[in-house]
Amino acid sequence: MKNARLAGIGYYVPEKVVTNDDLSKIMNTTDEWIVERTGIKERHYADMDKEKNYIMGAKAAEKAIEMAGTNAQEIDLIVYATLSADYVFPGSGVLLQKELGCKNIGAIDVRAQCSGFVYGLSIAEQYIKTGKYKNILLVGSEIHSIGLDYSDHGRHIAVIFGDGAGAAVLQPTEAKDKGVLSTHLHSEGEHAERLAVLDPGFYKKDRFDIEMTKPGGGFYPVMDGQFVFKNAVTRFPEVIMEALQANDYTPQDLDLLIPHQANLRISQFVQKKMGLAEDKVYNTIMKYGNTTAASIPIGLCEAHAEGKVREGDLICLAAFGSGFTWASALIRW
Repeated sequence: MKNARLAGIGYYVPEKVVTNDDLSKIMNTTDEWIVERTGIKERHYADMDKEKNYIMGAKAAEKAIEMAGTNAQEIDLIVYATLSADYVFPGSGVLLQKELGCKNIGAIDVRAQCSGFVYGLSIAEQYIKTGKYKNILLVGSEIHSIGLDYSDHGRHIAVIFGDGAGAAVLQPTEAKDKGVLSTHLHSEGEHAERLAVLDPGFYKKDRFDIEMTKPGGGFYPVMDGQFVFKNAVTRFPEVIMEALQANDYTPQDLDLLIPHQANLRISQFVQKKMGLAEDKVYNTIMKYGNTTAASIPIGLCEAHAEGKVREGDLICLAAFGSGFTWASALIRW
């Protein structure tokens, strides 16, 4: 079987930049408070009149398709990761198919939240390895800004998230030592409600009521921050080591780790725990906040543009988030 390589990558973030000082004008917070707890300085918010989830995904996808030297008509399959889909149903994958003008290909939507891009990468890789498809478009796109609680009650969550999209085109490669070497997926539903948006859901008879729209209501994200942090700093190193050991590597062999951007403090903790130099871990959360399924491809694109992802480099992508889900992928660029 052939390996799958990331032949093209691309990302898109909205023009509108929202700083910590901007948020301090609408809720009881400060730049110092946000930076100390998250490392975030600013994030981007979509213009909801023109920047839908799938529109941002399309903008990122167009860059990835161009870099891969292909076109929308040659894409065989779409894998679309998001927690903020344009509609309750259908998923955003079919909207992207329409927007790009792809043929009537399959579109798979992935609901693995912060781990969505790595989950999607694992799915796409399998289709490439078996020879089923030759050009797979993988997208991670999120619009969080429209669904956050900007009251003082929700400030600890609202300051974290931003909007953006990232994409990759996967193609087969003849080189056995290049491309995606392995992927590793995990979940622990026992803690699903520790980080979640519970409403509107099909889990209860009355899906809608006025209480859901109030501060702290079910329309807004809930998060047990300390509990999530403790699990993240455990699962990140575990799943990174799982990928390395599966391919007979050690942390010292890594050229770059691109973790999901949940919190700068988590990334720094993982870096120290694994004995990695500061320049071996790439972070973007300072500029974009947590963009969930989009954070890893955005980071990968920026690192590549800065020359920090080079031919032959050993790259690890790792994520942890709501579900709980966690995952990793080891790639030889």
